[in-house]
Amino acid sequence: MKRLFLTLLMALSAATANAQDTPQTNLPRIKLQAGMHQMDVQVAQTPDQRSIGLMFRAEMPTHEGMLFVFEQPSVQCFWMKNTLLPLTAAFVADDGTIVNLADMKPQTTDSHCSTKPVRFVLEMNQGWFAKKGLKAGSRLAGVAFKP
Repeated sequence: MKRLFLTLLMALSAATANAQDTPQTNLPRIKLQAGMHQMDVQVAQTPDQRSIGLMFRAEMPTHEGMLFVFEQPSVQCFWMKNTLLPLTAAFVADDGTIVNLADMKPQTTDSHCSTKPVRFVLEMNQGWFAKKGLKAGSRLAGVAFKP
């Protein structure tokens, strides 16, 4: 009986360790727009979903990203621990206006913060915003943002 318990415990530990090292790819998705540009983004809205974010992903299609949704506006800070892709974070106000952008280097613990309180952070592949001519003051549209 003791041996069976230890075997089950070891199997559970191994499964938990593997689950912590895998990307989350089954989050709800929404469409966002920036002018004529469309994005297909996953929505991370729970504390667990937000803490994992885009960690452990080896690749992400160009038009995809992740929208982090917080309950209340506050200064949001992000880092890139266990994140393999270079990303740009857009810190976004409730009306969809980009407050500021931050390019983030993979696998670092450098802090990248909004310049004012926001409820939304949109992460896309690094360079996506620049290639589309989007910067602070540009506006995003979609179901998440109030008109």
